[in-house]
Amino acid sequence: MRQKEAQQPACHVSYEAVVMGGSAGGFKAYAAILSALPTDFELPVLVVQHLHPGDDGSFARHLARVALHPVIEPCDKERIERRQVYVAPANYHMLVERNGTIALSLEGKVNWSRPSIDALFESAALAFGQRVIAVILSGASIDGAVGMRAIKAAGGLTIAQEPATAEYPVMPQAAIDTGAVDEVLSVEEIGRRLIELGARKSQIGV
Repeated sequence: MRQKEAQQPACHVSYEAVVMGGSAGGFKAYAAILSALPTDFELPVLVVQHLHPGDDGSFARHLARVALHPVIEPCDKERIERRQVYVAPANYHMLVERNGTIALSLEGKVNWSRPSIDALFESAALAFGQRVIAVILSGASIDGAVGMRAIKAAGGLTIAQEPATAEYPVMPQAAIDTGAVDEVLSVEEIGRRLIELGARKSQIGV
């Protein structure tokens, strides 16, 4: 059973960024969403996918073939820009700093993962507060559930892929089970919802 669907956030909220997390089966979900976002979608999208330690940027390159926005693996201290997709490099946590930059960290694994979805989401909650949208997608671990609670506590909007539509439902279901997910949608619905929410003027200073 779905939780709340496509509810309107408070009218004063304008979003600064989208953070997304996935693992097994995540590429298909990311591809469906990112290929649906038009070129005038301004919100930056920060992506954590559980990668093999030997990944040499191939995941980001594959996403770049289907996304309508530039897809890059950021450098440490790189400034977050509009209309960009940032993919966490293998073996690095990707964090958001309060000054609007990205930090890459070699700190220990979180939920047996580096990069960790929880690490990105928790940092985004601190940096953006209510002005962030968090999306959790297909995966076979519980990484992201704690981060979704942090986003929800900060007032951000939380979205999970409908588990029945996920190749691996464990990850979105774990997030839903926390009670911190606002909307449960298919990937096609997530794409449309992000377009709707992105129409609210971004306040990011770039």
